[in-house]
Amino acid sequence: MNSEYKIALIRELRDQQVRFAPRGKRLEQADRAEKLLTELDGAKEYPFDFLFYRVTEVRPETSSMRLIKGHDAQHDLRLFVEDITDSMNLRLEEASEPVHTVEDLSKLFNVSTKTISRWRDQGLVSRRFVAEGRKRVGFLHSSVERFVNLNKVRVERGERFSQMTDAERDDIIDRSRRLASQGANLTEVIRDVAKEVHRSIETIRYTIKNFDRKYPAMAVFPEQRETLSEEDKRALYQQHLRGVSTVILAKRYRRTRGSVVRLLNEQRAVSIQELALDFVPNPVFEDDSMVDQILAETPTSLSPSRKMRAPSGLPAYLASLYEVPLLEPQQEVHLFRKMNFLKYKASGLREKLDPKAPTAALMDQIEKLYEEALSVKNKIVQANLRLVVSIAKRHVGTSGDLFGLISDGNVSLMRAVDKFDYARGFKFSTYSHWAIRKNFARSIPDEFKHRERFRTSSDEIFTSHQDARADHLAEEIDQQVREDQVLKILHSLDDREQQIIVMRFGLGRGSEPRTLKEVGEELGVTKERIRQLELRALAKLRTAAERERIDAPE
Repeated sequence: MNSEYKIALIRELRDQQVRFAPRGKRLEQADRAEKLLTELDGAKEYPFDFLFYRVTEVRPETSSMRLIKGHDAQHDLRLFVEDITDSMNLRLEEASEPVHTVEDLSKLFNVSTKTISRWRDQGLVSRRFVAEGRKRVGFLHSSVERFVNLNKVRVERGERFSQMTDAERDDIIDRSRRLASQGANLTEVIRDVAKEVHRSIETIRYTIKNFDRKYPAMAVFPEQRETLSEEDKRALYQQHLRGVSTVILAKRYRRTRGSVVRLLNEQRAVSIQELALDFVPNPVFEDDSMVDQILAETPTSLSPSRKMRAPSGLPAYLASLYEVPLLEPQQEVHLFRKMNFLKYKASGLREKLDPKAPTAALMDQIEKLYEEALSVKNKIVQANLRLVVSIAKRHVGTSGDLFGLISDGNVSLMRAVDKFDYARGFKFSTYSHWAIRKNFARSIPDEFKHRERFRTSSDEIFTSHQDARADHLAEEIDQQVREDQVLKILHSLDDREQQIIVMRFGLGRGSEPRTLKEVGEELGVTKERIRQLELRALAKLRTAAERERIDAPE
């Protein structure tokens, strides 16, 4: 029996009466609640104030005209009766009429105790009594008579099911096995056999289920004695993704529709476990007050977007990349933060997912967050694809395969999006430049090695030697990275220390390194003092570089 209240107001009424109502009043309320049960129509709705008054005979202190569905009211009032009597510690001898136990009713109606439990969910009102020193469920004789009068067909059906002969059971199993061997699933077998033998669907279902459980080696349906292989499960899931309905899959694999749905959920959970949900963490993700700001729409551009002109000689689909506007700094930060936050939330939910008993609602949430993160990632990638083309064009002279380089560069770009930490203050273009160039540095020599395995002429080998000239684009990128790093850690120094470092190492535009003496004369102190300040500043810079995880150039 479902012991969870469906209506919070009725649960609160139960709590109030258990705490404050006298024992005699509680018994009266249990009787009134059971009487009210017989008058309610499950298809109608009732104001809570009406239910409150009928049970307590007083008006609620705070009026509530909330409408309660009849079925929900019947369910909760049955729980109310049982909980109220449970709180009273009633002894059997205190009852005003005979009390039947579950076992008594099982024998009286020649049904199983499980059937009695189902009847409780279907309207049979139970109470709790103290018998032989412990609490037991009991049924007043009047409650049983009332239920039987209102459910004659259900009670008679239960009796017929229990009185079924062995020959009748064997006939049902034989008919079921014949239909199953012809490809019918469990639902179809139950429906057809019920029509043939003039029994209820419930009777046929339990007959087959009990037989398969008792004799698994001779089960009507093979799922009771053999399980699908992992390969079959994956194939079933792939067919479902291609649009094959669960009804067809149940017939194809000779499973019930419920078992197919369960297998699909398990395979779906496996695919969710394989989703790429690695994210770059940030403390702001744990601040609930920032959620709306993080998930807001992308900020609008602060300056009017300019249409970039594509380089000449590019195919139309590559030239179209230059029509996508570049991201401004605030837009870039927003999109990276949003993408990683969505992955952070999805990853947290995935940790709660039980692969053996996955819930569809939780999987829906995870997949929705992942799709949103993927959409944000695609926006970032689209805005940076022209960068891949530009770098690939610089390297195409050595490999001869522009489109192959662009394909490799796109993969590097997508990996860079996943690993970029926007909070460190660098521009993504700087980071992705380095990632793409590093990939080209590996892939191009590997390509030459692969091609040289199939050379047949010394002339071909001579003409295909790798270009050993310096990569000026790579040098420019390295220089830009170094400048960004230096500017970032220089902020850890005070103004005078910054001035000393800039002059000593010639970091200013067009300036040359200066000696200790020259710097001292500029600042009006001795060269020894400049040396001391320089050493202190360098120590601070080393600490800042370690904190920012900046690697020294190779």
